[in-house]
Amino acid sequence: MNQAAHSPISLLIVISVAFLVPILLHRLRWNMVPFVVAEIIAGMIIGKSGFNMVHEDSWLSILSLFGLIFLMFLSGLEIDFDAFSLKKKTKVNPFVVASLAFILIFAASFFVSLGLKTTGAITQTFFMTLIISTISLGVVVPVLKERGITETPLGQTILLIAVISDFVTMILLAVFVSLQSHDSTKPLLLLSLFAVTFALYRVIKAFRRAPFMEQLSAGTVQLGTRGVFLLIIFFVALSENMGAENIIGAFLAGVIVSILAPRKAFVHQLDAFGYGFLIPIFFVMVGVKLDLWMLLKNPNIYFFIPLLLLALYVSKVIPLLILRRWFSWRETIGSGMLLTSTLSLVIAAAALALEKKMIDQSLHDGLILVAILSCFISPVFFNKLVPVRKDEAVTSVGIFGANPITMPVALQLEKAGFPVTVYAEEKEVEDESALEHDILVFASEDDDWNIAHGKRAHDCTGSKTIVRTEKLERHQEIKNNRCIPFSTLFSASTLLKTLIESPGTIEFISTAEHALYSLVMGNRRYNGLLLRDLPFLRNVLILRIYRNEGIIIPHGDTELQTGDRLIVTGSRSSIRSLRREFE
Repeated sequence: MNQAAHSPISLLIVISVAFLVPILLHRLRWNMVPFVVAEIIAGMIIGKSGFNMVHEDSWLSILSLFGLIFLMFLSGLEIDFDAFSLKKKTKVNPFVVASLAFILIFAASFFVSLGLKTTGAITQTFFMTLIISTISLGVVVPVLKERGITETPLGQTILLIAVISDFVTMILLAVFVSLQSHDSTKPLLLLSLFAVTFALYRVIKAFRRAPFMEQLSAGTVQLGTRGVFLLIIFFVALSENMGAENIIGAFLAGVIVSILAPRKAFVHQLDAFGYGFLIPIFFVMVGVKLDLWMLLKNPNIYFFIPLLLLALYVSKVIPLLILRRWFSWRETIGSGMLLTSTLSLVIAAAALALEKKMIDQSLHDGLILVAILSCFISPVFFNKLVPVRKDEAVTSVGIFGANPITMPVALQLEKAGFPVTVYAEEKEVEDESALEHDILVFASEDDDWNIAHGKRAHDCTGSKTIVRTEKLERHQEIKNNRCIPFSTLFSASTLLKTLIESPGTIEFISTAEHALYSLVMGNRRYNGLLLRDLPFLRNVLILRIYRNEGIIIPHGDTELQTGDRLIVTGSRSSIRSLRREFE
């Protein structure tokens, strides 16, 4: 046996780097750099572009391939298929928005490709359209997870745009390659792959109801985990034998598991294995295999790379301005930047096109470098523009408009431990640094000023914004601006009524060690679960459940449903844990 081909030294170095990267980022406080980007950079340092310490052997090749396959599986698993329902009554239907966004992206990519062809940079217009319109799920999913917004409307919209783009371009690439090779059977094989997917889903759905499945899913058997890996390998083998890419099969396996709605703990188990071991190896090896110095020797690279990068951003950021109808400017621009990330499919497509002699070596290397550069640039800008979802307590409050009403409130908030900054001058709202608070309150005597600047501030920052008006008829206008209305008169009358009817309630919610919290059950994996079966309630008490137009007094046999709004109380740490699970 050739020992050099199986030396564990390179594998040890790669795994050590994957272990040290998060620690280094944390110690240096480089919060804007996603782990994915850092892992690729670290791979370049230890690979061909740097110290050349790692050489790809059979171990690393197989583990890196499994990392890509498992990443595509988790990407399919990450999709919330409730978003595909057109009957879902939410402000934003992610599937409709994502479908429209992808159509605009694909159209823009086609026109950009035509422009590139006129410059002589490319010859295959449709092939380049596929390259430009693709989006890397392998980058988007980890970044959304890091920001904690995967299950929010913005996160699901971004995820679905990436899914539709990646999936459609994968299918079109397979069809395009089959047409180039004059093999008319491959499109039919792709259709049969979808038929197998649907049939297998029906079989698994019926099989998992068997009584013995629950018994064999615990202990040392872990039948569910074994079944997932069997499903992945089956679809990878099936897709390759049908002339498709293995990442398509892995993605379809993830889709099947997602539709089956596995328990949250089981998904955490799969995430831990993927993001803890296999996936970091793949990203580090992407950097290891890039020979930057060899690429830079080609003079055409200096013209082609900036041009293609510009094409990527134009074809994504401009069409995605449509998202401004539902999200703030920062979220809209940030989404366009993140969705410019392109990696796994470009690497696979470039290798396939080179093998079929549709592109030359210089164009192949240029595509790889542009894909990696987009993964460096885009997530950093997204992290800068889109704030992380906070489960912690509010860290700062900014109040605009000092008057006899707001000043006592500011003092009480400071006594309660909230850092409060009061801006007395109306012109101070024009200073962007004044808007960098978790909570923004516009409480001047001028209702029009409050509403106008509250809307602008929310659009610019995405922070929770409270707007004061004493005219109750304008509350809906404020809500339409995605702000929270506040009325001094209404608040005073509500407080007086509560003091008369239930004075103990005011004492309860105003005491520091007690608090009431509102959260929405948005995790469909807990849909239909009884309250007494929840394993993580600990020191949390659920007081009320608001469902549709009714109120439910909860008990052990109460079934949770997606969209329920829960009023809960308990320790802050327990509430944070519950919020992470539910939302």
